[in-house]
Amino acid sequence: MLRKWFLRSFCWACVLSSFLLLLPVAGAFAQASGYKIVRRIPVGGEGPWDYLRIDPDGSRIFVTHGSHVFVVDLNSGKVVGDIAIMNTKSVHDVALAPDLGKGFTSNGSANTVTIFDLKTLKPISDIKIKGGDPDPIIYEPTTKRVFTFNAKTKDSTAIDATNGQVVGTVALGGGPEEAQVDGRGNVFVNIDDTSSMVQFDAKTLAIKGKPWPLAPCEGPSALTFDSAHRRLFAACDKVMVVVNADTGKVVASPPIGGDPDGNAYDPATGLLFASCKEGLISVIHQDSPDKYTVVTNITTQFGTSTMALNPKNHHVYTATADYKVPSKTADNPKPRPQQIAGSFVILELAQ
Repeated sequence: MLRKWFLRSFCWACVLSSFLLLLPVAGAFAQASGYKIVRRIPVGGEGPWDYLRIDPDGSRIFVTHGSHVFVVDLNSGKVVGDIAIMNTKSVHDVALAPDLGKGFTSNGSANTVTIFDLKTLKPISDIKIKGGDPDPIIYEPTTKRVFTFNAKTKDSTAIDATNGQVVGTVALGGGPEEAQVDGRGNVFVNIDDTSSMVQFDAKTLAIKGKPWPLAPCEGPSALTFDSAHRRLFAACDKVMVVVNADTGKVVASPPIGGDPDGNAYDPATGLLFASCKEGLISVIHQDSPDKYTVVTNITTQFGTSTMALNPKNHHVYTATADYKVPSKTADNPKPRPQQIAGSFVILELAQ
């Protein structure tokens, strides 16, 4: 009798429905758990590094390192270009404008932007800007403008990418970090010291509304974008906040590793990646535009703070170097790790 009652009352349809809902998440776990380091690409050189950028056809990666931009062929793993930037010790970022056949570098200590030819990799010209310490740089295709985000002056410099002329400045009200564009003429940028996000119009350079607070995020750094669902992903220490790009509301805040400086979204798999300096890449699955599941943390190597995703083959790239810890002294009882010269390397992760 009890067995008959159980069979009649038990919701088998509910079980099936729940099982089907869990299938994408289970698939994501299987996908992400297969990621591992498959290749170490030696680059060499000395000095700090910053952003990595992959060209649209997925064949080359551009990595800033000291006063150089190294270009690596991703098929052969060989360095095929070395763009030396004059009068600076710190090239931060690269913006690619394939429709114009140009690339642009942000040269922090020189307060300049270098234009180079995407085919020959030869420098074309240098643009002097008023903005202090340009860090991230991005190309906005609807206006054909390049925007630098200047740490010292807390603003953004707008440059006409067709002729290299500075066309304006946007006061951001705080220290900018990485930015994204949405293909509709909007620019979004993380503001580190106010833990907020600012949106402005790429054509008029007008700020749109008030800054969006990003709590529980503190000190947002990396930023990536899901254009289909219009979600922005800001990487912060120990958390990645998901922001509705139309309302500015934080809709989710899945946990990640510590001290991230790079992230990426793969629309084909629904996977989010955040590279963390402590030596791991956190992986999160987008179950729906407002729901996210932590999948895994992939062990990399200490120092892997920035990253890039190749949308063609879904490989992930990050960079680091080997370090040594100097001996303790009375003047320096807690010495910081020091980079070993010539050990700079790109790590390639794949399934």
